[in-house]
Amino acid sequence: MSESSSLSSKVQRRLDATIDENLRVLGPIGVDVPAFLEQAASFTTGGKRLRASFCAAGFGSATGTSEHTEAVVRAAASIEFFHAAALVHDDIIDRSDTRRGAPSTHRAFARHHRASAWAGDETHFGLSAAILLGDLLLVWSDQLFVEACALVSPENAVRARAEFSKMRSEVTVGQYLDLVEEVAWPVVPIDARAFRAKTIAISKSARYSVEEPLVLGALLGGASDSHVEQIRSFGLPLGLAFQLRDDVLGVFGDEAVTGKPSGDDLREGKRTLMIAAAQELAAPDDSARLDELLGDPDLSDADITWMQSLIAESGGLQRTEDLISTSLREALTGLAAIELDSESRQLLEDLAERTAHRAH
Repeated sequence: MSESSSLSSKVQRRLDATIDENLRVLGPIGVDVPAFLEQAASFTTGGKRLRASFCAAGFGSATGTSEHTEAVVRAAASIEFFHAAALVHDDIIDRSDTRRGAPSTHRAFARHHRASAWAGDETHFGLSAAILLGDLLLVWSDQLFVEACALVSPENAVRARAEFSKMRSEVTVGQYLDLVEEVAWPVVPIDARAFRAKTIAISKSARYSVEEPLVLGALLGGASDSHVEQIRSFGLPLGLAFQLRDDVLGVFGDEAVTGKPSGDDLREGKRTLMIAAAQELAAPDDSARLDELLGDPDLSDADITWMQSLIAESGGLQRTEDLISTSLREALTGLAAIELDSESRQLLEDLAERTAHRAH
């Protein structure tokens, strides 16, 4: 078993154990509680576990060991619960029907309402239940991070807790900025959209997907301030590459691989760096039409095909791919400056390549 798959198994067992323990404690409260918690179990099964891998790699970079201690496993599981909560809430905001090839959480709860022949609006019930489940996942995330901090020195725990709080606050603000951007575009000049899109990409995703898991792991391992700053110089550009790849997959990804319909980001109106680049490079009429179509949930297949073609033919797609490559090179340059053992360096290099060139 590879190191990454070993970590994934340990993190999955910790996630499952947390849900099982909560089911044991909370299940007796009411007959409908088990179905609620079973959705949490379903939603947190599988996934790339990149954030968990970065957390463990950050810890290893500080301690010089590849051992997956219980503190690392609990911290990694905490980050995965946080990520799951963010996805549940994000799908509500984006009105997404699917996630990883299955109904999104609010859609799953709406189906449960319908199958149960309950009264009232199934859509409202689904949204309400999903909000609550996302909140509960955040509670479990915090619980596991507290447990992880209890397993390291008090000094390391204080630094890690402060970083964890900052991460969660920044992601929430980044999500709000993303929400604003989807409605503010008529008053934002085209030449200002790329900067705004990059700000959102960094605050909403780049930091918490790569940089923060690395830093949290390093802080739990007792990293010095200088080492943490070096880790950031690797993690932030790689996190941007991660989000830019996500943007590409959201428009051009294979549904059979990504688990989401091709062009889904176009229906959701995602104002990404790639969209900003396409609008900057396209003819004014084409740019205006892209503005008009973006965010229409009823886009036809022909509309999606036209938008995909414009983004590719205008050079927006290539500019994004170039920025991914530039960000990856910047991350690897930052990595080269960090004093690491050969095993840790190879692990981080492999994670960087996997992150920038992933297909889902």
